[in-house]
Amino acid sequence: MLLFMGPANAAEADNGCTVEDWMRYDRELKDAGVWVSGHPLQDLTTCTSVRVGPAGERTITDGPFAETREVLGGYDIIDVPDLDAALEWAARSPGATGSGSVQVRPVFEVGV
Repeated sequence: MLLFMGPANAAEADNGCTVEDWMRYDRELKDAGVWVSGHPLQDLTTCTSVRVGPAGERTITDGPFAETREVLGGYDIIDVPDLDAALEWAARSPGATGSGSVQVRPVFEVGV
């Protein structure tokens, strides 16, 4: 799974990537036959976080779950033979340029 990350500060988010860059990257993933699924996420201003305390009390707050300079912008699940191949795709992502970064994680499969 590729998790696309980017700066939480909109002023820092301008790393030169365009919508066309993302469309080209999505097309490359699909043309290579490695794309399984994925979705972009709404802006972090639409986020609501829920925390449940030890006694079961809920705290609901606006905003992302942590104080951080990077936020989850979306994800793609890809099917590749190994970590090296996943890292190659991550490095090609527009999200990895400038001040951005891309996390690469295996999908956790329950009961397999």
